[in-house]
Amino acid sequence: MRIITVSRQFGSGGRELGKRLSDLLGWDYYDREIIQALAEEQGLHPDYVREALNTHGWVHYQLTYRHSFHQAIHGTGSAGAQLLARQREILMEIAESGNNCVIVGRDADVVLHASNPFRISVCADLQARLDRCLRYENKKPPEERLPEKEILRNIRRIDRSRRQTREILTGKDSGDGSSFDLILNAASWDIKKLAEAVAEFSARWFEQHE
Repeated sequence: MRIITVSRQFGSGGRELGKRLSDLLGWDYYDREIIQALAEEQGLHPDYVREALNTHGWVHYQLTYRHSFHQAIHGTGSAGAQLLARQREILMEIAESGNNCVIVGRDADVVLHASNPFRISVCADLQARLDRCLRYENKKPPEERLPEKEILRNIRRIDRSRRQTREILTGKDSGDGSSFDLILNAASWDIKKLAEAVAEFSARWFEQHE
């Protein structure tokens, strides 16, 4: 099977890229579907599951995934840690299904390291990310839109959380790009055209690594 994992900065367009890639390739796609599956299985609201995973109750452990993750998640009663453990199991089940797939987020590149996925990281400058978020907000009814300052706070908060998570899971500085096979600055790209280029590149990558 072939697996593409997409890590991304919040607002960079990584989620859209992942979905367009799966559509182009005709592969299974996993993103919020994993959150929904966890919520239904545990009888919890998806928003609660998402928040619990994002806050990661185990981040106070200065541990690396390969050496101490199993002990950490089972050594705490944190809801976030227990959900994280189940999320890992779901990712492993996806990999074992044998179907080609694209997985966005969820640190799938680390969890599924043994499956040799094609690991993509998508980034963009802060202004481009803010502009993308504002375009998304403008599609909502006016009373539901977040103000620009709150969007900026969310971007910085999520960036900080994801950096901490990567450092704990990999034991590397979050700026170390060696954990990825392809790093993309999506700021100046039309995501549809970028997905076409990445689909072609990924085919060559898999040919080289199989």
